[in-house]
Order: sequence, then structure tokens, then C-alpha cells
Amino acid sequence: MNKPVVPETLQSLDQRSRDIFRRIVESYLGDGEPVGSRNLSRILPVSLSPATIRNVMSDLEHLGLVYAPHISAGRLPTQLGLRFFVDAFMEVGDLSSAERNSIEAQVRAAGETHSPESVLTQASQILSGMSRGAGLVLAAKAEGALKHIEFVRLEPTKALAVLVTQSGDIENRVIDLPVGVTPSQLIEASNFLNAHIQGRTITEARQEIARLKEETQQALDALSQHLVEQGLAIWGGAGGGQPARLIVRGRGNLLESVNAEADLERLRHLFDDLETKEGTLQLLDLAEAGPGVRIFIGSENKLFSLSGSSLVIAPYRDSDQRVIGALGVIGPTRLNYARIVPMVDYTAQLVSRLLR
Repeated sequence: MNKPVVPETLQSLDQRSRDIFRRIVESYLGDGEPVGSRNLSRILPVSLSPATIRNVMSDLEHLGLVYAPHISAGRLPTQLGLRFFVDAFMEVGDLSSAERNSIEAQVRAAGETHSPESVLTQASQILSGMSRGAGLVLAAKAEGALKHIEFVRLEPTKALAVLVTQSGDIENRVIDLPVGVTPSQLIEASNFLNAHIQGRTITEARQEIARLKEETQQALDALSQHLVEQGLAIWGGAGGGQPARLIVRGRGNLLESVNAEADLERLRHLFDDLETKEGTLQLLDLAEAGPGVRIFIGSENKLFSLSGSSLVIAPYRDSDQRVIGALGVIGPTRLNYARIVPMVDYTAQLVSRLLR
């Protein structure tokens, strides 16, 4: 998906410009027709002259948010404008209890045949009927064995996870980073993973990292206990909801014991190693997960870019929370996104439960 334009663009618009832009988009989503300054002057919450509205529309056009299909016509939102509206202004609604019950009853009825295909077919038909678009179901592709992974920092809180499979396929995923992650930590995580992921899928790689983390934790516990038994350290700080921490004491005496000094150095490395595995595991989860419902507008989705269609899609998962497919709605760019997003989200969650 394209990078959101919300922060910079939103700051450049005053309240009057925002109101006019919203009315242009809402009118387009309603009937697909351009709206002119005279019609806008009648429906805006504040009284503005058509001339003032035309000036604002000109500014919005300069920002690339709207365009005029004809010289004397009103304005329509551009693809960028629709993305901006979805990111900055759209208020996602919720399904009514009756709608939820209807979807669940139909999908469960299909599931009584114990056929995953019937569940997915029914889900697609439901989405098509409720959205008046085309229902879409994507079967899961087999996870490829990984050859290489790299994390490329994009912003302080975002990175690009580049996944290369042994067959040569490359997949890029934008992930949200935990607070405080540095570029050097991303490099360390990449190096660590590449030493352990050869020939493994993402799911298998995550399981391996979790195993290594548990292995490190067990070694850490054993070594800590050994130091306590020697009287060189004590456990302190436990209780009152606070985690226990190892307090080293008698540092002068450690100089008399080479073995104890080596144990403490090993203990420090184990703590560092455990922290690295914890962060690496978190990065792997982020790379695999991604957001729930995703909206692709026009050329943001290469599969439907030529037709100018939009796609609202969400994954469905198995009992291990692995993505095994996706379902959604395809339609014109003037889809009722606020209504379709919760519809797709709920149906995907329901299908996930029934297929487990």
C-alpha cells in the first residue's frame, strides 16, 4: 500500500477545507457523481459562498486530493484523496446484531457439511450480497522455505521485512517496530535469524527461536541458582507484583575465584542472549502478522489496478493462528468502506473459528 498521506496533508487543511473535502468524497461514495460548488454550499454545515468553495476546491486539487473530470464539472476525489479520506476521516461502523446473526447462521449451515469449500463459498456469497460487490476468497499458498531475511528501517517505528525463499521468491512486509528498537538491533536480529532459518518456513523459524529462547532461559536459571548456592548472589526484589532480580554481592571475593568470575560473565552473556531472542521473536511475529482488514484502492493493488477497482480483504487463520487464506470484497473505488470493513472482518473471524 502507498504510504499514508495523513500527517502532512491533514495539518495543511483548516476545518473549512476538511468539511468541503469530506462532502466531496461522501457525495462520490453515495452516487459516483462530481459535486459542484453550488450544491456544496447547500449541504455544508456552515454558510459559504460558491466562490469561496471554488477557491478551497482549487487548493484541494493542488494537493492532489480532488480533480475535475471536465472543465465545467464539479470535483471527484482522486485515488490519493480516497486513501486520505479512509486513513484520516472514515469512521468504521459496526454490524447490527441481526446482521451478525444472519452471517453466522448462513456460514454455520454451510459448515455442517464439514466441507471447508462450502464454508468459503458461502462466505463469499454473503459478502457479495451484503456489499453489492464481488466476494473474493483466496486459498492459502504453501509457506516457502526461507533462505534469507532482512529488516530495513523505514521510520523510527516502522521497518521493511524482506523475506527471500529458497525458490527465489521475495516478499516485502511493512511491520511496526517495538519502541526503542535501534538500527543495530535490526541488523543483529537479521544476522541471528539468518543463522537459524535456513530451510525453515516462518512458522518453523518462530518455533525454533522459541525453543532457543526456552533453552537459554533454562541455562540462565541453572547458572543463577548455582551462584546463589555459592553465596555470591541473592535473589531480591520479588513480591508485591515485582519480578525477582539477581543481586551480585561480595565482588571483592570474586577475584579469588576464577570460576565464579567466569560464571558471572557467562550469566551476563545469557541475559543478553535471552534479550536478543525475545526481540527477534517479536520481530518475527510482526513480520508474519500484519494488520487485520486491509484496504487497497485502485493501483495500490496490482492485481486490480487496471480496472481501477478497490479491494477490502482480511485473512482467516487456523488453530495455530497461521494465515491459511483471505476473503474480501472487490468493487468500484466508491465502495462503502465504513460498512464493508466490519463485514469482512467479522466474516473472516467467523470462518477462522469454523475451520479450526
